[in-house]
Amino acid sequence: MKIGIYCFLTDYSIDIAKLAVEAENLGFESLWLPEHPVIPKVRTMQSYLKPGSEGAEELPKQYYDTVDPFVALGKASGVTTKLKLATGICLVPERNPLLLAKEVATLDLISSGRFIFGIGAGWCKEETEIMGGNFERRWSQTRESILAMKELWTQVESEFHGEFYDFPAVYSFPRPVQRPHPPIMLGGNASNVFKRIVEYGNGWIPTTSTVEEVSSGRAKLTELANQAGVDPGGFEISAFHQPPEPKLIEDLAANGANRVILELKTASEDEALTQLNGFANKLLK
Repeated sequence: MKIGIYCFLTDYSIDIAKLAVEAENLGFESLWLPEHPVIPKVRTMQSYLKPGSEGAEELPKQYYDTVDPFVALGKASGVTTKLKLATGICLVPERNPLLLAKEVATLDLISSGRFIFGIGAGWCKEETEIMGGNFERRWSQTRESILAMKELWTQVESEFHGEFYDFPAVYSFPRPVQRPHPPIMLGGNASNVFKRIVEYGNGWIPTTSTVEEVSSGRAKLTELANQAGVDPGGFEISAFHQPPEPKLIEDLAANGANRVILELKTASEDEALTQLNGFANKLLK
């Protein structure tokens, strides 16, 4: 079982370089960083909304303060050699695919092929719309963006003509080191996530899912992959936001998960490294 960590890094938390070096030295497989370019002051729709409440509840402070994942992972790539570097997750509808394809390819290049492209469509309507996305059709937009980026990563002369994105023949380099592109892992627990993965992804990132939910998801992925004539074994499941419990991790592995991703709290260097070493002593020794 691969063990990764994720963390909301800020200007008051541990430095990404120190965290990445320690994570690699301890034997963690991957480091995942989330994304929120902005958090709107007024939010009327989000998954954190409590039943019966009016308006959006307050988010943890680190949501407002988190760093850009691509810049931070670029720094991490320069001080590590084995650690996989991942977005967990990148909010695709909030980014232009022409620029995003360049960022993904560049990060994969400078890390010598260690990038994992974790993606999602977002849960905050106001944030999506401020950044230029179509919230109601955000997954359709995400699909089109990924298809456009695949053209940019694999063709010398790339062009794309869709509903959300439309561009003539262009040159877009560098290409990713991983061919045809870094693995694309879709976050979310919606029923349609498995169809999306089989169509244009390489794996699933279920959040706080039970062993039973992971098992059911693996079965559904296998069923849809077989129907599509593709190898079901080519799809990874990365169980996100799981507690560091050895028995649970064993059960997740036995039921189809390939990776578990643990939450490292946003904290100072000493606190973060203490927690990280605690995870390693419990799971990696």
